[in-house]
Amino acid sequence: QVQLVESGGGLVQGGDSLTLSCAFSGRTANSYAVGWFRQAPGKEREFVGTIPRSGTTAYYADSVKGRFAISRDSAKNLVYLQMNSLRPEDTAVYFCGARLVSPSNGNRIYRLNEQYDYWGQGTQVTVSS
Repeated sequence: QVQLVESGGGLVQGGDSLTLSCAFSGRTANSYAVGWFRQAPGKEREFVGTIPRSGTTAYYADSVKGRFAISRDSAKNLVYLQMNSLRPEDTAVYFCGARLVSPSNGNRIYRLNEQYDYWGQGTQVTVSS
């Protein structure tokens, strides 16, 4: 089992930047693909981006390409979501998810909710106009 805890959310103005963290416990983060998702009131949970088990090249939804960046610090068991040029439509609860991945599948991309085994509790990001 793995436990995930998101942190770093808050209230910011449009155009601001914010960095979210996803902390792992129970298992090492480098054994998992990690995805970031978000959910706004009344909407489905939406894919934001993911970083595979191996390597550092992440995959992003079109809505955040060029603005958001995912990175991992394996030594600290942390995965980050750096958000720049925030817009009011980015307002949502942001979740990190983890999927156990074998080394042979280390470069595979997972972008569906159902492909992740574990989830954090979420952290609120609110962007004012």
